[in-house]
Amino acid sequence: MSSTTTNYPRLIADIGGTNARFALETAQQQFEHIEVLPCADYDTLVDAVKEYLKRVGNPSIHNAAIAIANPIVGDWVQMTNHHWAFSIETTRQALHLDNLLLLNDFTAQALAITQTAAEDLVQVGGAQPIEHAPKAVIGPGTGLGVSGLIPSPTGYVPLAGEGGHTSFPPFDDGEIMVWQYAKKKYGHVSAERFLSGAGLMLIYEALAEREGVKRQKLTAAEISEKALSGTSPLCRLTLDMFCAMLGTVASNLALTLGARGGVYLCGGIIPRFIDYFRSSPFRQRFESKGRFDAYLAAIPVYIVQSKYPGIVGAAVALDNHLQHL
Repeated sequence: MSSTTTNYPRLIADIGGTNARFALETAQQQFEHIEVLPCADYDTLVDAVKEYLKRVGNPSIHNAAIAIANPIVGDWVQMTNHHWAFSIETTRQALHLDNLLLLNDFTAQALAITQTAAEDLVQVGGAQPIEHAPKAVIGPGTGLGVSGLIPSPTGYVPLAGEGGHTSFPPFDDGEIMVWQYAKKKYGHVSAERFLSGAGLMLIYEALAEREGVKRQKLTAAEISEKALSGTSPLCRLTLDMFCAMLGTVASNLALTLGARGGVYLCGGIIPRFIDYFRSSPFRQRFESKGRFDAYLAAIPVYIVQSKYPGIVGAAVALDNHLQHL
């Protein structure tokens, strides 16, 4: 193996619709100088990377991996939830890199779970995970990330899917009403329409209209805060519905993958209200699958509390990539 493929530091980034997280990997799974830069502050990805490298003293970097909230289907990347668009090869050349690996951010989140310590996981129901069984990975944040880990003789293989954009399945009359509201507004209603920060606001909007309540202009964080402090029954109803919807979509994913190795909830939203989430409608809905109730009741669900899972996973992917060059 050439020194180019093994040398450190490596540049690792995790880019969402809102923030870009950067780190230098100085040895395997050893990260330094982790910084978060707002995407909106930079015209291009290259500008953001150069600013980060300047802040850490412009070290000589040969290899980089970037996890990004987007499908990677060729050289051209156009972000779904942000205005950056770029060629991977042109970016590699502009940054003078030997190797630049791009991967979907939720593929990276999935890979990170293979490195996650037990103390960074909070279990919500279920029994023990079955060893060497598939694992499901799902996480509401700026969007809805969906992935999975499939066991193989060489370890777990992550799925690079776009499950957040599958059609949303309403469960009861209340959800049908909210779905109809969204359908009128957007046409196609994906799972991500509801299971994201913007989705929480959309549920609130639809419920306010149903109740004939004059709705306030509330952010997702404000809706959560009012729901948890008991100052707004409408916000509480919104959060309850959000968690129930997540239960439906997570159990659909668990059944599709046969994820008896567990369901892992990532993303920025759920860790903010773990105590509420444990007693929310999530778990009851997760298990509400008729003849398959018992199958789902056995599957453990974990809230992932790792601080920078995208960086951890992107570093795993880069290491795997460089070893196969």
